[in-house]
Amino acid sequence: GPPQEKEIREKGSEILREQLDAAKKELKLKDKECERLSQVRNQLEQELEELTASLFEEAHKMVREANVKQATAEKQLKEAQGKIDVLQAEVTALKTLVLTSTPSSPNRQLHPQLQSAGTRGACKHNGGHIRNKSSSGAFPSSPAKPEPPSVSVQSVTKEDREVDSVLYAEFLMWKEHPSLDRSSAFLNRIYREDIGPCLSFTRSELSQLVQSAVENNSLTIEPVAMSSLPMVKASAVECGGPKKCALSGMSRLCRHRIKLGDKGSYYYISPSSRARITAVCNFFTYIRYIQQGLVRHDAEQMFWEVMRLRREMTVAKLGFYQTDQG
Repeated sequence: GPPQEKEIREKGSEILREQLDAAKKELKLKDKECERLSQVRNQLEQELEELTASLFEEAHKMVREANVKQATAEKQLKEAQGKIDVLQAEVTALKTLVLTSTPSSPNRQLHPQLQSAGTRGACKHNGGHIRNKSSSGAFPSSPAKPEPPSVSVQSVTKEDREVDSVLYAEFLMWKEHPSLDRSSAFLNRIYREDIGPCLSFTRSELSQLVQSAVENNSLTIEPVAMSSLPMVKASAVECGGPKKCALSGMSRLCRHRIKLGDKGSYYYISPSSRARITAVCNFFTYIRYIQQGLVRHDAEQMFWEVMRLRREMTVAKLGFYQTDQG
């Protein structure tokens, strides 16, 4: 009857209530879990964002550093190439010095005066006794053309030499304890007679700096890149580099520039100024080699090489220089 139905209903609603409670409880747990997971997700997102930002920063930093490194490397490469040029010149000079030259088999490179004027095609310095040479002192470079008899007779003129006893004594005294100190009679004289005059240009302050750099072995000479090869128009040459020598102040096309030590500035120099600086550098290079014990010659051979280098300084300081074009 009805009481039974009522009982069933109550029982049913109780079960439903229990199920509802259970469902509510479960829902509450699920909510909590959701909240926890949401927090975890937010935290992960934040961490990921920070990580991405720091990675980007790191990447930018690496790129920046790489760019700086590349620029530095390129600069060093350029400087190294300049130094290699100087070193190659020194090595060539050293080879010439070390290939021992004896009177019976003279080394032609070491004593250019032994080559006949025809093969040298360069200015002969024989004291100006011979009057009827061409004013330039240079012969036609083509050996195929026979030279006029008067000239061919004179091209045989041999340059002779005799040791100056005062200079030789000064050299021998210096050679006992070779040093670059200019107080010795030997170096004092060369400074006074050759190095000083050879490096005294119109711009006296810069001349002093150049001399110091040559003495410290910190001067570099490098060719100026001629940017426009087809030199047809005058304007094309203008691009090649300044047309004023920093040392003489003269308007000349400067194919070389010098740098004093690690100072940033470059000075453009004319061919004559370059010849003067090079002559002094070659002298210093040789006496440094003697000081370091690298020269295997006897005293008289060394003395004559010093005299040859002194002559080069004198010739350069008087304005003579050789061009690279044959």
